[in-house]
Amino acid sequence: MTSSPATGAVLSPAEMSERTGVSIDTLRYYERERLLQNVARAESGHRRYSEDDVLWVEVLRCLRETGMTIEQLRHYCELGAQGDHTEPERYRMLMTHRALVEDQIAERTQALQLIDHKLGFYAAAAATETPS
Repeated sequence: MTSSPATGAVLSPAEMSERTGVSIDTLRYYERERLLQNVARAESGHRRYSEDDVLWVEVLRCLRETGMTIEQLRHYCELGAQGDHTEPERYRMLMTHRALVEDQIAERTQALQLIDHKLGFYAAAAATETPS
């Protein structure tokens, strides 16, 4: 979305990377893909990130880590740039994504239960083994 240099500390790319856990290359990629827009620049031309940018990168990172594609993120950002009238569509996008994340959690929970079952089997077998 957009950056506002007046909304807090001004961070260098290295500081931004450290704060968000996102590499400097990824930050630049997000800019190229228009996922992170209007990043402020120092007089020297170096990027300077705001607290709003930090929060937005955390949102992007969360959505990426939960499976949202770059294309979907780009569309979400484009909608946001169009203004408040797109909030219903952005809401629907996030609700759809939330359902996907819930499905992923359910699948992982089933996998964890199977792993726990196998661990129980091995623990029981180890407990009944006679020492040689």
